[in-house]
Amino acid sequence: MATPSNMEVDLQGLFKDNKTFDYYDYEYKEVVCPSSTVSGALAIFIPLLFSVGLLWGLLGNGLVLVILWHKRLNLSVMDIFIFHLNVSDTLLLLTLPLWAVDAVKGWNMGTGLCKLSGVLFKINFYCGIFTLACISVDCYLSIVRGVPMFSPKKPKVVYGSCLFIWIFCLILSSPDWIFLKHLKDKGECVHFYLPDSWRLASRFPHLVSFVLLVLLFCCFFVLLKLWHDSKCQKKKKGRSTAVTAALVLAFFICWTPYNIAFIVSTAQPLESVSSAGPDECEGRQWTASKITAIFGLLHCIVNPVIYLCLSKEFRRRALTMIKFSACKTDSNEVSLWDSNGVNSNASVQEEQGSLQPINDIKPTIKTGL
Repeated sequence: MATPSNMEVDLQGLFKDNKTFDYYDYEYKEVVCPSSTVSGALAIFIPLLFSVGLLWGLLGNGLVLVILWHKRLNLSVMDIFIFHLNVSDTLLLLTLPLWAVDAVKGWNMGTGLCKLSGVLFKINFYCGIFTLACISVDCYLSIVRGVPMFSPKKPKVVYGSCLFIWIFCLILSSPDWIFLKHLKDKGECVHFYLPDSWRLASRFPHLVSFVLLVLLFCCFFVLLKLWHDSKCQKKKKGRSTAVTAALVLAFFICWTPYNIAFIVSTAQPLESVSSAGPDECEGRQWTASKITAIFGLLHCIVNPVIYLCLSKEFRRRALTMIKFSACKTDSNEVSLWDSNGVNSNASVQEEQGSLQPINDIKPTIKTGL
């Protein structure tokens, strides 16, 4: 049967630019993820830094706990908050050996310790923010308004607030219990998110807490101004205000680098980390976070230094305990954080203690005459 002329097919244009490809010349480039461990001088410096921090932190925070324990019969509002702040710092201190091993050899301690170290890290961050917020607001109201938010006559309210802070911090750190995982093949302790929406939702409380930290930093300038105010000095709140401002400033300096790295890693979607897949180079987004987390970890050893430098009464009691001698002012009338005592009698007795024997001699001389 003859083929019609209009049915002719021109195949020349289809195969005109067709070329062959030699697959033997293809070079496969494997995606090499950066190591999550340190090397060289850092492999010696970081464990040494954590070891010194652990020893100094246990000594300093332990000293704070002992002094507050001796004063437990009449704790002030600030004493109670600092006690809970010190407990959270001590718990974080116990994880420093795990972080030191992770920096050198990678994480090989299992998923349980991975979750525990991550949760304590976040609890310390949240607990520090909310506790300092309560101390700052109470200090501000007691100075400006003359009516503090918490009263030492109602310690149950203060302890209830601390309990609420701990429960709230445990709830906020629950994503670490859920998503932290030990990847044995990579030797890392990382968050493992299935959908990317879970990653954003779990990090949202941390981002909101960082906003609160910025507000606390702004409150630092207010407290600093009040400290230099003459009215503040007359109300004998200057020293406690200085301690509060120093705690806020130290917390902001130590935790801000980590929060900036945290925000950057949150803004970067997992799909853009590598074309090899979202979980193949998971350690890459943790590189900056682990480096800046060192400052957050070492923050727990800074607070005892602040107490020793700014609190005369705390420094005197600490030196007394180190010398293993009896402390004459273990009475509950003396504040640890104010430059003067809780009441005027305690401050007068402290300032005129050397004149008391002379006052006792005068009645004896009159009687003899």
